[in-house]
Amino acid sequence: MVQIAMTIAGSDNSGGAGIQADLKTFQELGVFGTSALTAVTAQNTQGVHAIQSIDLEIIAAQIEAIFTDFPVHAVKTGMLFSSDIIKVVAEQLKKQEIPLVIDPVMIAKGGASLLQEEAIEALKNELLPIATVVTPNIPEAEVLTGLRIQNNADIEKAAKHILALGAQSVVIKGGHRVDVPDAEDLFMSAAGEKFYVRTPWIDTKDTHGTGCTYAAALTAFLAEGKNQADAVVSAKNFIHAAIENGLDIGSGHGPTNHWAYKQQMKAEKHEKGVVIDG
Repeated sequence: MVQIAMTIAGSDNSGGAGIQADLKTFQELGVFGTSALTAVTAQNTQGVHAIQSIDLEIIAAQIEAIFTDFPVHAVKTGMLFSSDIIKVVAEQLKKQEIPLVIDPVMIAKGGASLLQEEAIEALKNELLPIATVVTPNIPEAEVLTGLRIQNNADIEKAAKHILALGAQSVVIKGGHRVDVPDAEDLFMSAAGEKFYVRTPWIDTKDTHGTGCTYAAALTAFLAEGKNQADAVVSAKNFIHAAIENGLDIGSGHGPTNHWAYKQQMKAEKHEKGVVIDG
């Protein structure tokens, strides 16, 4: 049986993030990818230069078209941009009973805002309560919780705050930290499971789309039937391989290597370097 995943997100014409990164990730993991486009951006490795949102009716129609024809096994949301888009997406997703990964995309790598200020409350009220997994980085977790995050205790406090909003589990990605020796992410579930997953830091500027790719990999593994904890560990392996085997293209923050994980799998080197600390 073919597993099917869906991404509801914005377009990145440079191919490193957004819909393009999600579909590449699904494909590399053997999951058939479908999509609903929420916004078009003009961007490259140097930054986002323009954004145009898609009409609400078209967004809803895209989602309906997929769900009426495909047995979708997991859904991921990325760039949603406005409160109106969030409400339309939430209305559609509340009709479904499948794993939902919410990647609360707020700021592009170059600093451009990808979520309007007024949309934050809509995200918290409409989508987080139906989320299977929420995947904020530290700055996004700070916005969602109103907390300042500086250490592991702060991260765990923020995770509990996000879980209190209704999500089944949360992954707070630690890539913005400079006080720890590894790239360290916290997984915490409402059921009480908690662990950190760590991989060695990679000294590279090619990190464009890492959040999108990580969340897309998590979505693909959930679509394949993995439980939340196992899916997080596998997704961490995927994004680590993508960063470690960079492509060195573009003059700014270049994209990651979406096919590196499959190459490592073939060489029986997956799981290398990953440490799980409960």
